[in-house]
This record gives sequence, C-alpha cells and structure tokens, in this order.
Amino acid sequence: MTCLCDEKVSQQLTGLPGWKRKDRKWIERRYHFNEYLDGIAFVNQIAAASEKENHHPFISIQYKLVTVSLTSWSENGLTELDFKLARQIEVLYNTVCL
Repeated sequence: MTCLCDEKVSQQLTGLPGWKRKDRKWIERRYHFNEYLDGIAFVNQIAAASEKENHHPFISIQYKLVTVSLTSWSENGLTELDFKLARQIEVLYNTVCL
C-alpha cells in the first residue's frame, strides 16, 4: 500500500466527520461516552475489527473519553487502510455503542 497524497487525504476526511488530520501522518478522533464501561466495550469492538484487518490503531482511554489514532507505520504515513478502518470504527460507534 502507498501513502495517500494530501488531496486524497482531504477527500477521505470529508466523509469522516469528527476525524482530523494530525501531524500529516495521522488521523485521529475522540469519542465521548456516558459511562466508562461503554468506552471499554467500544475499545473491545475496535480491537476485534483491527485484528480482522491486521491494522492496529493507537487507543487512549481517559475515563469516558476514547481517542483513536491511525497511521500506517510501514508506509510512514496515511494509506487507504487507515481510512478503511476509520470507517469501520464509525460504523461500530454509530450502531453498537450509541
């Protein structure tokens, strides 16, 4: 997989509300939950999806706030795989966790 150019990254982000580009090599989104265990359940769902794709995000849990960051280390930047997983995470958040 190859890194996406700036224009492609911007196009991909328009379809992912809440996701932001960070330091040119990352995309990131924060998710807020009503209860701590809801965030933990969400992280477990992300872990299962990540294993399936063999692409693993950085996840930070701060009580009721879960931050997910994606990059493709092998390509030193953002690839289609990052956006594919981000879209899957959005589906999980919108259907399983709300």
